[in-house]
Amino acid sequence: MAKSNLELVKDCDSFPYYEDDRAYYTQNLSKYYAFRVSGFDATLGYILNTVVGRFPWSESWTVDSSAQTVTLNAPADATPALRSKLVGDDIAQSVKLGLFEVLKGWRNEKYPVYGLGGEYLLEMERSAACLFGIVTYGAHMTGYVQDATGLKIWVPRRAKNKQTYPNMLDNTVAGGMCTGERPFECIVREAMEEASLPESIVRETVMARGCVTYTHVRDARAGGETALLQPEVEYVYDLKLDPSVIPKPGDNEVAEFQLLSIPEVQEALARGEFKPNCAVIMVDFFIRHGILTAENEPDYLEIVARLHRRLEYPTASHCSK
Repeated sequence: MAKSNLELVKDCDSFPYYEDDRAYYTQNLSKYYAFRVSGFDATLGYILNTVVGRFPWSESWTVDSSAQTVTLNAPADATPALRSKLVGDDIAQSVKLGLFEVLKGWRNEKYPVYGLGGEYLLEMERSAACLFGIVTYGAHMTGYVQDATGLKIWVPRRAKNKQTYPNMLDNTVAGGMCTGERPFECIVREAMEEASLPESIVRETVMARGCVTYTHVRDARAGGETALLQPEVEYVYDLKLDPSVIPKPGDNEVAEFQLLSIPEVQEALARGEFKPNCAVIMVDFFIRHGILTAENEPDYLEIVARLHRRLEYPTASHCSK
């Protein structure tokens, strides 16, 4: 059965809303422990109960079963580097013991964790972020061509051997933002690495178009453990390309690029071929370009709202000022 645009959005923004059904929300939240850091009054993520039961918590942590909290007990004067080491040591121990499938996709990239007001608290290995349910940040770009035949989008297919969402369709360029990286520099880097797009073209032509936010509950398509929470902020970019500029795989993560018409993209979305968060980036693109409107989409208002979820965790500004 074909997926509607709203179903595509719900497939990505898949954690329930408290305002919709308080009992159902509470029931789902009971499956997780709140991740906290001592000295900071904020929940930084949610850890699945089964993960809490298996993780090799050292003496640096307090696990409170009655309150369903896991707290990193760093010294009051601890630096982000020290907090990062304490967390990193225990994640490394998990890898040594082979406790979690998701850690087999070790990226050797660090994702930041922020407290209230965007205060930088620590960083952790990218593949472990979903175990702790922290907010992660990324940048997605839609590369398109517009000529007499209409608008067409460059759509890559993920490699069959990727640990996460193998062989699914993706956005033209997409990547996670490591500690200290800003959205624009992330998309420039990823455009070169993934699509072999010249840096000069991207820097001069790419347009920032806002962001999409959601809380995703990982399923089997993501690889590894399921039901892990993945709240994310994705900064969105558009790049209008000359027909002579053809994206080419620049690493082993992309199998091929196809130039698809809007109807072809819509059909692939309806078949569920796109990675969940890439599907919502495409829906956002359709809204911004007037392809999806209040006149032709009965769920328009809910779709627009669900593309911009207010996250329940501290987030950071990436303003360069």
